[in-house]
Amino acid sequence: MHLHAYSWLGEKELFDHEILRRLPDRPTPPVTAEDEEHYRALLDTFRRSELPPMETAYWLLKTPTLIRATFHEPKDAATWLGRQLTEHAPGFLSRQEADTARLSHLVATAADRLTQGGDVSLGFYVGRTSFLSLAVVTCSPNASASDLPCPQQRGDTAHG
Repeated sequence: MHLHAYSWLGEKELFDHEILRRLPDRPTPPVTAEDEEHYRALLDTFRRSELPPMETAYWLLKTPTLIRATFHEPKDAATWLGRQLTEHAPGFLSRQEADTARLSHLVATAADRLTQGGDVSLGFYVGRTSFLSLAVVTCSPNASASDLPCPQQRGDTAHG
């Protein structure tokens, strides 16, 4: 097993457009060549979009250039989450969300979940109009979507 880390910071208004974050539906039979071409175009747009997917495991379908780091140990992935939280906490809209004890608890909980093969997804308002999304996704296989190929197994190269 290994884990891929993802982050996104952007306008909350864009994040709220769920249709942009959903995996497109496959066309229903009978499928024409036009239907298939349209589906492939939507899928390609989804893969290249930096927006976090609605389902955490679907990060694995995104272009590997969005991988911020890759880990072989859950504790290392949780440490990465902790660094991200520490870096962004001063900008969190809520002081409660930025509380160091709360953030430490989130990191400990994330480490436990990752050790059990689960994914972790966290989100925070930053300032009044921005949103931070952090995710760590298990790979080889993913517990919630074992049929998804790992980006590294598709022949793509990961960054981080």
